[in-house]
Amino acid sequence: MINKPLTPEQIDQYNQNGYLIIRNFLNGEEVEKLYHVAIDDSTASRHAINVNDSTGKRSKLSLWYNPGDDTYGLLTRSQQLVDSTNALLDGDTAVCHFHSKLMQKEPRVGGAWEWHQDYGYWYKNEFLLPNQMMSVMVAITDANIENGCLQVIKGSHKMGRVEHGFAGEQVGASQHYVDLALKTMELVYVELKEGDVLFFHSNILHRSEANLSDKPRWSMISCYNRQANIGYNDSASSMSSITPIEVVPNDALLTWGTAGLAEEGADFLAKEADVALK
Repeated sequence: MINKPLTPEQIDQYNQNGYLIIRNFLNGEEVEKLYHVAIDDSTASRHAINVNDSTGKRSKLSLWYNPGDDTYGLLTRSQQLVDSTNALLDGDTAVCHFHSKLMQKEPRVGGAWEWHQDYGYWYKNEFLLPNQMMSVMVAITDANIENGCLQVIKGSHKMGRVEHGFAGEQVGASQHYVDLALKTMELVYVELKEGDVLFFHSNILHRSEANLSDKPRWSMISCYNRQANIGYNDSASSMSSITPIEVVPNDALLTWGTAGLAEEGADFLAKEADVALK
């Protein structure tokens, strides 16, 4: 794992564009461990939720609220990741973990995600300060145009929250405002190599296409929040979103004896729950 603070230029890039890519955030050994744990994790598989796109293609996600001493939790709680998040979020209270999810787009069958903002969902949880919330995507496998990488509308976080409604089984942003944004803002395909990390603002418009390739696209996304930004209708995540993260050393991912998610304590999103939480 890299071990250096974000530069002022990187912080400015995030504020201007609404996202920031850090290449080679994880080293090869860390990526290999994360990948093998992910594909063998029976607990994550048991709690996976299937989400269909408008064509019937299906993606899977496993979502949990409490980061533990498992491989995913140690990455989420790593000093480097928490310090980087702390440098990008508005506010000065402690960084907390909202939720994490393992996203799986399998070859040929992995579905698309509609245009949306994460805060388009989190607004319903009555969090009031979108600038104090963000998502961090860790590429477990390569993500490219062929296998349905993330797309963002550069700078669209400055628009504020856009109205969201159901689009099939998913919740999507108003297409009218998406179309207006695309008249003046750049559409960017966020292609990542395994081990790259993407930080993105809670209000940036993003989507992804179905995986039409013969390669899987797996990623872990951890969502962070400032302790002072209370979700007044956030019963789903209990106290995790306002509980300061217990930070661990960067080398914990490799040096601590860890495996997949523990059944007890992770607090998974139930399969019957509203997948609008993503």
